[in-house]
Amino acid sequence: MRITQLHNKNYTEFNDGYQLFLPLNLEGLIPENDSIRLLSHLLEGLDYTKLYKAYSSIGRNPAVEPKIMFKIMTYAYSQNIYSTRKIETACRRDINFRWLLAGQPAPDHSTISRFRHDYLADEVLEDLFYQQVMSLYQLEEVRFEHVFIDGTKIEANANKYTFVWKKAVLKNEEKMLEKAEKLIAEINLAEVRDFSFDKRNAVQDINTVLSWLSSEKAVRGIEFVYGTGKRKTELQKWMEQLEEYKKRKESYELSKERMENRNSYSKTDPDATFMHMKEDHMRNAQLKPGYNVQIAVESEYVTGVGIFQERSDVATLIPMLNRMFERIGHKYTNVIADSGYESEENYLYLEKEGITPYIKPQSYELWKKKSFKKDIRKQENMRYLEEADAYVCANDRILWAVGTSHRKSVSGYRAKQTVYECEDCRGCSYKEKCTKAKGNRRMELSKVFIEKRRKSHENITSEKGIHLRMNRSIQVEGAFGVLKSDYEFNRFLTRGKTNVKTEFMLLCLGYNINKLHAKIQKERIGQHLHPMKEAM
Repeated sequence: MRITQLHNKNYTEFNDGYQLFLPLNLEGLIPENDSIRLLSHLLEGLDYTKLYKAYSSIGRNPAVEPKIMFKIMTYAYSQNIYSTRKIETACRRDINFRWLLAGQPAPDHSTISRFRHDYLADEVLEDLFYQQVMSLYQLEEVRFEHVFIDGTKIEANANKYTFVWKKAVLKNEEKMLEKAEKLIAEINLAEVRDFSFDKRNAVQDINTVLSWLSSEKAVRGIEFVYGTGKRKTELQKWMEQLEEYKKRKESYELSKERMENRNSYSKTDPDATFMHMKEDHMRNAQLKPGYNVQIAVESEYVTGVGIFQERSDVATLIPMLNRMFERIGHKYTNVIADSGYESEENYLYLEKEGITPYIKPQSYELWKKKSFKKDIRKQENMRYLEEADAYVCANDRILWAVGTSHRKSVSGYRAKQTVYECEDCRGCSYKEKCTKAKGNRRMELSKVFIEKRRKSHENITSEKGIHLRMNRSIQVEGAFGVLKSDYEFNRFLTRGKTNVKTEFMLLCLGYNINKLHAKIQKERIGQHLHPMKEAM
């Protein structure tokens, strides 16, 4: 061997006697039943007007045709390939990706990243996703009849130690404002001034004092000094302290704006909220930055996606359904969800939209226990006198309606509650088991919520409701199981709510195509619900 050959960057000049055979057409290398053929066919029929509008008409043409780039991204996510560098490698080496490229050059990782971040953002990908849902409707694979809804927490691409808590912000802001108020009072006393300070207009008042101090600096000819061994004047100290307070106040205002409807965020991804994750490997209930990901599933296909910053599921149902109805132009007949979605607001919304709720009551499992049935404190175990609008307790004493109150939810919904009070709890032998109050027993109940919960309970315990609940656990929870376990998607790669939504919708697009492919191959086309198992 000649050693000098190894220094040549062009390895084909080694001339080792190997000959590379490539067919002029890759068609023969792709199996007839490969999912990539189905993917290309389905995505070919979509309308890409919004995608092409995202590109500027001035300048160079795209490195790869946008429609082909979209096919590549969707296929990559369907094959558990999420990194832009790994997608680039697949475009250079994988036959299926080369087939999709149709002779175009393989895009580099920066092109792929720019396409995902800039061109699929906002409404472009959402439009393409719901076009796919409508194509499934045209294929009669979905009927917009039964929708199964569930959510999960997925970790954000953020440092878990860069947290900002709302309570800490409010506490530190109050301390800082008190210091600023004392400092301005000190300036008034030393300079015989009458500057005012209002915590509600802190920045404006600080700017007024800083403007006067700056003019005094010029009038008195004071030169600011820095470094060790230099003595600062009082005026310089005042200005530096006020500048710091102003900067901190602006920072606190930004933090409060970010946490308008939540209690925390991450500095490395301000859109992420600290939540409890299901994958708690350390078993210490550690909070991690993440997003509340909601999906709607019908006939095993994902027909709706929502990315939320709220930790609770209850406030996500209405906005996600509204967005779905707006996009697909159809409303579902039945909504099936677990107890995390139960609220008076959600019940009334579904009733208004003409949708039958199959929502499991939060206390459904407790109702089955003997301890609950023996608990005399519970309203469910009291006898209700409908005509008198009163309850009869375990000691046959009456709790009369004495007034009303209102409870406001996170979303701003005000629920009217009726206040009931026992006529007289004195000398009652059950009082210790019934209430801890010194006076008479009181309880607040929403009549609307009780009635809507009763109807939903009747729905889920009917023969149809049991069938739908069984399918909910199979379809929507099964979808999350596939996405998080089989697809190994447990952490977002991008940052920001918009980018995260783009990433997850690409995943669901690939998932739907894989699901359709599997149903075709297993001859399960047109099957919408799994049948109940027959009793032995």
